[in-house]
Amino acid sequence: MATYDGVFDALGLRTWCDASSNDGPMSMADLMAETGSDDASAASLRDLPFPSLDALHEACGAIPQTRDLTLGLEQGFLAIRDGLRIVIDPLTQPLSWMLSDMIWMMTSTPWWIVIPVLLLLSFLVARSWKVVGFVAATLGLLAFIDHYEPAMETLAIIFVCAFICVLFGVPIGIAMSRSDRMQRIGIPILDMLQTLPPFVYLIPLIFLFSVTEPKLYGIAIILYAIVPVIRLTDLGIRLVDQSVVEAADAFGMTSRQKLFGVQIPLALPNIMAGVNQTIMMSLAMVVIASLVSAPGLGVLVLRGIRNLELGVGLVAGFGIVMIAILLDRVTKAALARVDASQSSR
Repeated sequence: MATYDGVFDALGLRTWCDASSNDGPMSMADLMAETGSDDASAASLRDLPFPSLDALHEACGAIPQTRDLTLGLEQGFLAIRDGLRIVIDPLTQPLSWMLSDMIWMMTSTPWWIVIPVLLLLSFLVARSWKVVGFVAATLGLLAFIDHYEPAMETLAIIFVCAFICVLFGVPIGIAMSRSDRMQRIGIPILDMLQTLPPFVYLIPLIFLFSVTEPKLYGIAIILYAIVPVIRLTDLGIRLVDQSVVEAADAFGMTSRQKLFGVQIPLALPNIMAGVNQTIMMSLAMVVIASLVSAPGLGVLVLRGIRNLELGVGLVAGFGIVMIAILLDRVTKAALARVDASQSSR
């Protein structure tokens, strides 16, 4: 006799439960449960199982088991997969092209062109020779240990995904800052994206796309990394001093002029902080995305784990740390420039 048989008997649901139970021959487990019913009834309260689906199913066959729930979710997703592909494939195909072209461009272009271009971009963003020197030393070290090509692949993925995160994240953050209703809708979605374990992002995407398609890992990286830039854009605009906004209204500024001339410039430090966090989270997800064919240094880390090659994994991990520090230094130098320009006004 199952633990919760008496509950269903007291509620008068025994007929409903028995109608859905299996009429086949009794299993050995059921036979032993019946013969040991006296011992079960004498069990202490300490041994009472939680009324989970599996425990209730033992007492009432009409209640589904946990495996029925998970199987139903899987079958439901597979049923709508083809329809989702028809809609999502054309929308996400440009992401595959962007990732493939950027990786090809950064790996096929000679190093004596790529490295100076990256140094020039670092100087234009940071305006600091110290930061440029650090970038040069980092890239030179990675090239010296023959990790130049995987490092360029990793940087290419980060550039594309971070650019798309900023391209979509900043407008979404602006829209949330201007509408309380949209903020109430968006915050639970952002909370879910921020708290989901990184590996969970890959599960539905593996069923939707081929493992060889770059958009598989591109979408996972974007969904994981877009949250900070949205949140901090929304926060930055909402924190703009209301007296400044009222002064802009007094001068007769339109809503658009007020946004681009007052609110966004004053919120720029927060927006840049969001960009910094987005880049860092993109790099973290690139390593995990190596499980689904994302190229770069993450592949070497995965190889070190799979083949127990300690040196390969540690050197690749050190390269990822160096790239993270490099990107952090450049973006923080740009943020410091923005803060300095804001304080000088």
